[in-house]
Amino acid sequence: MGVEAGTIMEAAERVRDDIVSDRRELHRHPETGACLPKTKEYVKQCLIGMGYEPVEICESGIVATITGKDSGRCVLLRADMDALKVKERTELSFQSENDNMHACGHDMHAAMLLGAARILKEHQSMLNGTVKLVFQPDEEGFTGAKTMLAAGVLENPKPDIGIALHVNSGTPSGLVLCGKGTFMAGCTLFRIIVKGVGCHGAMPETGVDPINIAAHIYLSVQEIVSREIAAKSPAVVTIGKFAGGDAPNIIPQQVIMEGTIRTFDRELTAQIMKRIGEIAKSTAEAFRGEALLEEISSAPPLVNDPELMTQMSGYVAELFGEKSTVLLEGGGMGSEDFASYTYELPCAYMLLGAGTAQENALYGKPMHNEKVVFNEDILVKGAAIHAYCAMKWLEAN
Repeated sequence: MGVEAGTIMEAAERVRDDIVSDRRELHRHPETGACLPKTKEYVKQCLIGMGYEPVEICESGIVATITGKDSGRCVLLRADMDALKVKERTELSFQSENDNMHACGHDMHAAMLLGAARILKEHQSMLNGTVKLVFQPDEEGFTGAKTMLAAGVLENPKPDIGIALHVNSGTPSGLVLCGKGTFMAGCTLFRIIVKGVGCHGAMPETGVDPINIAAHIYLSVQEIVSREIAAKSPAVVTIGKFAGGDAPNIIPQQVIMEGTIRTFDRELTAQIMKRIGEIAKSTAEAFRGEALLEEISSAPPLVNDPELMTQMSGYVAELFGEKSTVLLEGGGMGSEDFASYTYELPCAYMLLGAGTAQENALYGKPMHNEKVVFNEDILVKGAAIHAYCAMKWLEAN
């Protein structure tokens, strides 16, 4: 007899308290980037307590496997664990105790995958293959997935498919968005270093003002999308960091600008990157300064396997009903470094609704906002989706 949706939902409900507790513990102590010492240790100890043997395959990258019948088939389930450099202002009883914040819900993702690990342990005898649980650092910086891949996350055993979930503020709680094909934009993070000559603010003619140069570069870069890219080719260029100077009466030596390019086309991204470099260099030279463009990191467009996504959508419907899932042909301009997995094996990356303002005034704030609050009721659903989709796919294949 195969695995039943009701059985998995009952198991998920039994571990509800554990999932919520894990989420809140991770939420209190958010860490950013590629090195997550407290987070990785917490996750490892949770897995060990369940009977797993977690392995840290790279800095803060944890992998654990569970096998029922060794069918030679393997499903990879991935959760990210890193937070953002945002000071939390939610006033939740378990809000962040430092200057970082899980404003993108990665604490939710890690807790849901830990919940799935508990469900899978309880039903190990029903597993027709292997499930590889992957807990990853630095999704926000776009280095985590590539580092995990380089460290051999797709080896011993080699997964046949990959599945990931991401909570989505502003989408009704529990609604699962399943995008077929190119579902998320690729993103390149860049840095422009503008160099001038520092001097006294009273005598700007004795120096070269990098703030003035950077301001002209900023305005010119905004014209690339509006005047050089076809309107039917989606592209977004955002400069989110503009830093320079320490005092009101000193013209500084340099200014640092950092931003992102998002498109659904790698060649278009390369074209925009080239133009940013040309604009920065020529603008700086026109004002007697220098400018250097650097790529910080990048993630390609995320491409879901259409057939696999249709399967996953069907499994979600078995769990929660036909109206619980929406199959989409397109996607949005957000980016996700799980995209790197999608070029190595068939993948299904789903968005799980985390609440709207109509449900609760606390919900619905933008992702990455200092006051974003996610509905914890969806934690059980996320754990069930991970476990059920993995078990059903192994059963069917």
